[in-house]
Amino acid sequence: MRARVVVLMALVTGVAVPVGCDRRAGTDAAVAAPARAAFADVTSAAGIRFRHANGAAGAKLLPETMGAGVVVFDYDGDGRPDLYFVNSCPWPGAATEATPTGTLYRNLGDGTFEDTTAAAGLAVVLFGLGGCAGDFDNDGFPDLFVTAVGGNRLFRNVGGVRFEDVTQRAGLGDSTWPAVADGTAFGRWNRPVTFPSSATWLDFDGDGRLDLFVCQYVSWSPALDAGIHAQLPGGNRAYVPPTQFPGTHCKLYRNLGDGRFADVSAASGVEVSEPTGVDGRVVPIGKSLGVVACDPDGDGWPDLAVANDTVRNFFFHNVPDGRGGRKYEEIGLTANVAYAEGRPRGGMGIDAADLEPGKTTLLVANFSNEPNTLLSVRKTRPLLFEDNAMAWGLAAPSRGPMKFGALFFDYDLDGRTDLFTANGHLEPDIALARPLQQQAEAAQLFRHVGTPDGPRFEAVTDAGDLSKPLVGRGAAYLDFNGDGAADVVISTNGGAAKLFRNDTAAARHWLRLKLVGDGVRSNRDAIGAAVEVTTATTTRRFYVTAARGYLSQSELVLTVGLGDESAVNVATVRWPGRDAGTQTWTALAIDREHRLVQSSP
Repeated sequence: MRARVVVLMALVTGVAVPVGCDRRAGTDAAVAAPARAAFADVTSAAGIRFRHANGAAGAKLLPETMGAGVVVFDYDGDGRPDLYFVNSCPWPGAATEATPTGTLYRNLGDGTFEDTTAAAGLAVVLFGLGGCAGDFDNDGFPDLFVTAVGGNRLFRNVGGVRFEDVTQRAGLGDSTWPAVADGTAFGRWNRPVTFPSSATWLDFDGDGRLDLFVCQYVSWSPALDAGIHAQLPGGNRAYVPPTQFPGTHCKLYRNLGDGRFADVSAASGVEVSEPTGVDGRVVPIGKSLGVVACDPDGDGWPDLAVANDTVRNFFFHNVPDGRGGRKYEEIGLTANVAYAEGRPRGGMGIDAADLEPGKTTLLVANFSNEPNTLLSVRKTRPLLFEDNAMAWGLAAPSRGPMKFGALFFDYDLDGRTDLFTANGHLEPDIALARPLQQQAEAAQLFRHVGTPDGPRFEAVTDAGDLSKPLVGRGAAYLDFNGDGAADVVISTNGGAAKLFRNDTAAARHWLRLKLVGDGVRSNRDAIGAAVEVTTATTTRRFYVTAARGYLSQSELVLTVGLGDESAVNVATVRWPGRDAGTQTWTALAIDREHRLVQSSP
């Protein structure tokens, strides 16, 4: 029985104004002279052959549209960033010649990668969506967590050589994958199937061990999805929008230090519910797709900004729990993070960076015909953000495409943080409803140009191969060839992954910082560390952050663009963790990577 009818335009255009229209026309439509960048597609030359399998076979089930992500981490400890591409799989009963798995690529250091998936023990079939890497047991080797429809997986890194599945042992094995092999039985499966999305490692309680936060998207089952009538012009089925599914709760797992995790979601305050107005029921409201850990108030405790799709965004503020521990208080409404222009948008990816001295900015990538949201700190006590997308030149040029991956990074090494989104529509047949629109869309790169009045962004109209249309989803940055410039990797939905070498800023100076915690006061990856870098003219703050953007994680090594600066005077590290302390380094040589190790107490 078909339960509800979906209005097509809600799927295709969301609830925003049409492409090309701006209710405040003229306020940010004009931008400066076109900025340029040089990114070269080196996927084939680098030996990357990964292709995402989204499971689509005609039924048009929502999870098919969402994946997948990419994780950048140095799994073997050789100082070079490696790549793990998350993959999905066919639905039960689907005929297929080969069963796809995620793929691990080891960086060989000569501009190429080798596929080490099987040797590393990661040839595992999952309907994977996202991932994040972090050394949860502080043994010196980063472990891998993969979010998957029907059940997540935790893979422990054994000596930088192979991975073992420790999901059950760690207490994270709550599989809800339909226990059927027949396609008809799968289509009738009406019990909720877990539908996670992005995840991130963080030390929320400051005990020196990495905890795990997991976004959950919607309450979903194959039968519920198939029972909703969603139709394109001509009668073809359309993908059902998230508005037609109930909300869910995010999850927070505390690291117990013995290889196990405890679900502290309710006690920690990350479960957000609201009354429905019907029979006094209180229900979960989250439809979470992106998360980034950040510290806008500079108190040393990691907060969480969460991008939600068609419901209000969350901001989880890390506060004392009154018993000597920590918890989260959801303050999205009072901090002005929840809504944009008084209503929710289709939030996908999210990232955070300091665009102004001492002021954190959040970037939220939104649905098509909705501009990106750009929330910058207005004051810290109490915490309050303001949306500067219009004032800083981002609103009008970012409105059109459907944005997923979202990243802040200094692509041209001029000392100002730029921003990037990976784009691509979720509906393969979107042209049936909107003849001028295609599923594949060009990524968008915006150059940060400082002015006396503050930040402003220019759209990069020619970014080389990076400007070619893709069905983009997860994206990450890394310096895969060691030249100091941040390269970009994009995972596409149902297509080939792409690696783009950054050839933009060969003449500019830079500094790269690899932080190593002591594994006792701070986690070994130093996730959550804050670093202030001072030159002759500026002091800038950077954070070591795990997941960024959408379903993905960029490298943990910090890249500091120096432009024409010839020296770095001081680098001060505030280590993560309760009473972990600070350290200062002076006279760091430029145009090279430095390994900063936490000193003994």
